[in-house]
Amino acid sequence: MRLGLPASAALAASLLALAGAVAVALAIGSVAVAPAEVVGALVRGATGRAEGALDAIVWQVRAPRVLGAALVGAGLALAGTAFQAVFRNPLADPYLLGAASGAGFGAAVAIVYGAALPVAFGVTGTAFVCALATVALVVALARRGGHLPVVSLILAGVVLGSSLSAATSFVMLAAHERTAGVLSWLLGSFAFVGPDDLVRLALVVGAALVVGVAARRGFDLLQAGETTARSLGLPVERFKWAVVGAATAVTATAVAAVGVIGFVGLIVPHAVRLAFGPEHARAVPLAAVWGAAFLVLADLTARTVLAPAEIPVGVVTALVGGPFFLLLLRRGARS
Repeated sequence: MRLGLPASAALAASLLALAGAVAVALAIGSVAVAPAEVVGALVRGATGRAEGALDAIVWQVRAPRVLGAALVGAGLALAGTAFQAVFRNPLADPYLLGAASGAGFGAAVAIVYGAALPVAFGVTGTAFVCALATVALVVALARRGGHLPVVSLILAGVVLGSSLSAATSFVMLAAHERTAGVLSWLLGSFAFVGPDDLVRLALVVGAALVVGVAARRGFDLLQAGETTARSLGLPVERFKWAVVGAATAVTATAVAAVGVIGFVGLIVPHAVRLAFGPEHARAVPLAAVWGAAFLVLADLTARTVLAPAEIPVGVVTALVGGPFFLLLLRRGARS
């Protein structure tokens, strides 16, 4: 259902919703914290005067994972918006070119064999490098001269991603006691997000937002087809190279930091277009805001619904995203 709000009102309402989601996520947990105490803890933490148990809970435990969830959600939603625009397919997502499978394989190898291999990157660095290497290989396999055929890209991504997923399963079977660690990483978690992760995420997601906003007109032109976009002055091949590169960088950074969290980049961009319209001048920033809000609330659900146990956040997003994906298929069949 289209809401019909002016662009400024839509963005203001979306930012307000994100602020509400962040406030709720900071206040709710195994220990409830009143809103005024949350604000006080954040102020004291930011000024280096944090003290007491409540300040530690809000500033050291909840704030990093809430900020991490917001940044990852925004990044995946931006990447999903970019891929859906470039491929002209609302069912495309950030993992379409194999970034998640590559990162998963790299993380599995680092977790299981890291002590025996000369790998200096750790789990996060290995996952990041493998994600980039996978997409680079997909692009190399799909390119024809200087062109990037969309169908070839998708096919190469699906085939290579499936192969790497099988390789990850083999590593897990051989891992024995380390299988649980690999599976936990593959399902995603914000429990161990650190300051370095937050800095990297903030820099990469911020850059991706700038690229997405700058590319908004190109996204709109591509919806009419590559031939039409080219005739209207868009350098289609260079544009696709730049967008795929930026979307891959933000996806690889997100996956390397917190693991594989599915469906965010699929359902958020599509929901934003349904609610606010298809123009990418709106869709790009709104997707970032709603992706952040969605993942903050998903992480809140993951850590509270079965407390003190914690559900992997990827399970929560899959439980929401799976039915939404089926609704998209159903809607497409009727149209």
